[in-house]
Amino acid sequence: MIRVIEAGPRDGLQNQSEQIPTAKKLQFIHTLADAGYQEIEATSFVHPKWIPQLGDCEEVCRNLPCREGLTYTVLVPNMKGLERALACDVQRVAIFTAASESFSQKNTNRSIEDALVDFASLIPRATGSGVSVRGYISTCFVCPFEGEIQPEAVLRVCDRLFELGVDEVSLGDTVGHATPNDIEKLLSLLLPRFPAERLALHLHDTCGTALANVLRGLQMGIRTFDASAGGLGGCPYAPGASGNVSSEDLLYMLHRMGYETGVDAQIVARAARELGLPLSSHQQQLPQLPAPKRKNRPLKDGSH
Repeated sequence: MIRVIEAGPRDGLQNQSEQIPTAKKLQFIHTLADAGYQEIEATSFVHPKWIPQLGDCEEVCRNLPCREGLTYTVLVPNMKGLERALACDVQRVAIFTAASESFSQKNTNRSIEDALVDFASLIPRATGSGVSVRGYISTCFVCPFEGEIQPEAVLRVCDRLFELGVDEVSLGDTVGHATPNDIEKLLSLLLPRFPAERLALHLHDTCGTALANVLRGLQMGIRTFDASAGGLGGCPYAPGASGNVSSEDLLYMLHRMGYETGVDAQIVARAARELGLPLSSHQQQLPQLPAPKRKNRPLKDGSH
């Protein structure tokens, strides 16, 4: 079973310039929930001054549809954001830092070390309240300000996040410039130290390599991938970055290869269309054809 985490309501919408009504966001989430996801990233408790599009986070959280087996995650930047999220009875939070010092400063106005120091008190506060914590590391491959990022820099941050108590780390190709060789290089360093089931890939598709990067991750044992319905997304602090890998394109590839996800790709595609925004998904442009049922055969090379 491959775990696909839907990031569309948060990462997919945060970069939209035209304000999307809360009711439309909630309809988007309702339809995605009907698709069968195990986890949806619903919104962010970042100050609305920085991400105006998600300034309605409290209202969104208080109106999320309940589905058996579905967990909602919300992004929190600091203790204040966490306290706001806890007041909305959230189930799971995601914290974020970067492997690039320059990107950390641009994105959060603080150093990587300062972020990690803050997390040392934030994570126990969350877990002590019964809320699980996911960690994000941005710019794991290329930074728009520093260029190439060395895998050792990612390892150091990943190590600290696990020491502090996150249960999973999502490795971000924030600007979408990674290739399968970059995925292999980083995972070859991380997998001897951390179990594959505690790592995820968060891949943007700026250069059209996201699905190829997913494939290399699969070959190396990764089973959790973040994606965004319709290929929506982008980061306001990462110049030139496009949207995430499209959820429905990713689901099509996985299902066609014989992997199970439990998610209905056609419902996901419909959820994206209903937003009325420009989409980059290939599945939005093609007739929906049923994928044949195939036995899941393990990939041969590089498997862990």
